[in-house]
This record gives sequence, structure tokens and C-alpha cells, in this order.
Amino acid sequence: MNFLSFRGGVHPPHYKEATENLKVEKAKDPSIVAISLQQHIGAPCEALVKVGDKVKVGQKIGEAKAFVSAPIHSSVSGVVKQIKTMKVPIPAGEAQCIVIESDGLNEIHESVIPKGDLESLSGKEILTIIKEAGMVGMGGATFPTHVKLSPPPDAKIDTIILNGAECEPYLTADHRLMLEDPESIIYGLKAMMKVVNVSKAYIGIENNKPDAIESMLKAAQKESTIEVVGLQTKYPQGAEKQLIYACTKREVPSGGLPSAAGVIVNNVATASAISNAIKTGMPLIERICTVTGKGIKEPKNLLIKVGTPTKEIIEQCGGYNGNIGKIIMGGPMMGLAQYTDELQAIKGTSGILVFTPEEAKLPETKACIRCGKCVEICPAFLQPLYISAYSLNDMHDTAEKYHALDCIECGSCSFICPSKRPLLQSIRVSKREIVAKKRKTK
Repeated sequence: MNFLSFRGGVHPPHYKEATENLKVEKAKDPSIVAISLQQHIGAPCEALVKVGDKVKVGQKIGEAKAFVSAPIHSSVSGVVKQIKTMKVPIPAGEAQCIVIESDGLNEIHESVIPKGDLESLSGKEILTIIKEAGMVGMGGATFPTHVKLSPPPDAKIDTIILNGAECEPYLTADHRLMLEDPESIIYGLKAMMKVVNVSKAYIGIENNKPDAIESMLKAAQKESTIEVVGLQTKYPQGAEKQLIYACTKREVPSGGLPSAAGVIVNNVATASAISNAIKTGMPLIERICTVTGKGIKEPKNLLIKVGTPTKEIIEQCGGYNGNIGKIIMGGPMMGLAQYTDELQAIKGTSGILVFTPEEAKLPETKACIRCGKCVEICPAFLQPLYISAYSLNDMHDTAEKYHALDCIECGSCSFICPSKRPLLQSIRVSKREIVAKKRKTK
């Protein structure tokens, strides 16, 4: 097998050894969940329940009123105790949450029934199932899946790619899924292929997971339209544009979406969740999460319910190992650092990393030495040092001329910078300012 790749990128240490060989464990059911109405890219949901209502597992409790949004469902059965604004691990930092006290019965809602099989279901019916199940990208981006599978009429989609790269250090949730339930990934992929009527699909997996490649090859051996592709281990191999180039040698134009290259990209965990929604009717209410780092006593891969308090998840891994230096939701490269553990798991909680004070200590920032390393490794072909400099000087219009909006926020530039400049952070500021200005203009 040839291992494919893209131009640029970096090679951070993997740090996956603590959990890559640990089977997924089902987490203990939480006694109380706080389910955010904003846990996806797009508009937040509107609550369908009120305080005092009884709810069941899989019951829709948040309705998506906008196209770019996804419904929210209860992960437990019990009573709604509160609906209030709480801290949530999303960029906004907080959102309206429905607090449910579990009755411990896990009573399944009447709507949770098998939806049929791929042969009998039409593509339109599958798309409705995906939408109503609240599917989002589970690699961390949480973009509503039904939106991805509804490309513009003029887009000629002929390929779907599943991201099994899991290129972020520490995380092993997708790795374990590919080893333990590869059939569900193939089933979900075939469902997506039927929705957009394509006859070619790739599953891209980095070559530091040879067992996952072998597992997926075996699961797909009878599928002539699905190809398992080995990828060189390099970050950010799992980014959409880089994955598309590695698998197809097609390039997404500046400012364009993957559909401009005739491709739709999704995560292997999303495919598995789609399979579950079709076969059982259960919406997206749980996911695999890697809990690791030197600040965790017993690193694990846990199957957690959406809305479970972070503290409870960490306690199920033996608790903290000494003092806490930093908590990150997601991976260390693109995840969000949190200032508290008073948070709840959402659909995109692929990892909970706890670092010791020594690991979390930030290096001293120095002046840029114009070495050009950030330009050399940028997978988006940008010049991060200039975009960052313009951002730091509030020259966001100039930063836009340097294609700041094409930044995929992978953090490779910050990682490689010998002066430890805040490249990614400052570029993010410019991107927000540019987008905000465009909205005001409209």
C-alpha cells in the first residue's frame, strides 16, 4: 500500500501510547446531565420541554429552527429540573442548557425504532433520518451532517471521504472505533453515498494505525466502491482540504468548500452514528471520548453520554494525578483550553486532556526572526507571519488580502515557530474581525 500525503504539515509527538491499546469502556450513567442547546456549528436549538417535564432516552428536547443547525435529544430518562445558561466547551463559552435529573431507568422514547435498511430506504429518507437524529461532524468541528449532504445544486459531487486519520496527538477514540466496530462505519458510509448518489468513497487512515487499516480493509473487502487509503502520519492529515488532496489529488480553490472539488468529507465516528440511527432509531446521544494526559491517573477511552459532567468523566478515570496545569477539550492542536472543569460533554467532545503544570507551561515569546518555517509548513499555502503581524496591528483588511480566511486553524505555524509567536491566536482574531465586518456590510 502506498501512503499518501500533502505538502507542508508538522510532526508533533503522538502521545497516543496511554490509550491506543485500551478497549472502549461504557461510562457509568450520570445522575444529572446538562444538555447544551448549542453544541454544533450554526444556530442554537429552541427548547421543546419545560421545567417539570418527564423525558425519555432519545426524545427530542431541542428543535433546530435554522437550516444550519441540528436537533438535540435527551441522553437519559428523568425530569427536567432547570433550563439555564451554563458554561459549555464551545468557542462562545456558554449556552442555554437543559438540566435533567436521571431516574436511572433509561426508558427509551417511543420514537426510537429501527428505520429500515439501506435497500428499502431512499436517499431522501436517509437524509431525513440523519437530520432528525441530530448528526454532526464528530471529529470536533460539529458541522451538521445533513447540511454537508445537501450540496448546492450546481455542485457535482462524485466522491465521499471518511476521515480516519485522527492526526491530533493523544486522541484514540476513532482508532478504537475502527478496531472494535468497523462494520458500522462501512454501513454509515454506504448510507451517505446513497444520499448524494455517488459510487466512489475513500477511508483515509494514517500509517501509525496499521491495525485500524487492516480492520477497515477486512470490513470493506466486499465493497468494490469503497477504498481504504493509507496516509503518511503527519499533522494535519485529517483536515478536509489536505485529506481531499491526499486521496484524490484534487485541490479545493481558495475560499471554496470541499464540494467545489466534487467531494464531501465526514468523520468515521459520524458514519458509525448514522448506522446506529438507521438500525436502531437512536439519535446522537453518546460518543467515544479519550480521557488522557499526565494529569489523569487512569487514561481511558470511554463511551460517554452527551451532557455528562466533565468532573464525573475524570473521576471514572481515577481522578486527577496531582495538580492541574491545563484542561483541553479536544486535541492539543485544535482543542479548546478550559478554565474550569464545571463543564458538560457535547457531541464534539472527542477528548478530555489534562496536563500537569510542567506540561502546560508556555514558553517565552520572542521577536520573529523571519526564518520562514511557518510559510514552509503551512498546509494552506499561507504566510502566517505576515497575517499575524497585520492582526496584531489591527490591520485586518490587509490580513484579508493575505487570505487570512483560508487559514484552517491547525496550529502548525505556532507549533513550528522557534520564537513561539502567537501566530494561530492572532490569525483567529483577524478571521473573526473580517467575518464580523462582512456581516455588518450585508
